[in-house]
Amino acid sequence: MKIVGVTACPTGIAHTYMAQAALIKKGKELGHQVAIETQGSMGIESELKRSEIRDADIVVLAVGCAVEGLERFEGKKILKIEVSEAIAHPNRVYEKILEIVAKESK
Repeated sequence: MKIVGVTACPTGIAHTYMAQAALIKKGKELGHQVAIETQGSMGIESELKRSEIRDADIVVLAVGCAVEGLERFEGKKILKIEVSEAIAHPNRVYEKILEIVAKESK
């Protein structure tokens, strides 16, 4: 499965990057292609390419604040969660991803 996402926390420092790392690590362990953009105190980093968004099966928004560029995901399946959930419970996040993709594929 191809998964893209954005992580952002209110202060835009540690949790933004911890969530990105957790989602990428767990996704790779499960055999998925994962690209996660961060939006934090340094601005937008690892910005998602149009082709990554176009080809994605789902978009994960692990955010605790407003983020830029949400219009890029129009028409895509979206899972919105708190940043803390991505960090503490990446297994649960991927269970939710699989449920959404399977449900909407029927």
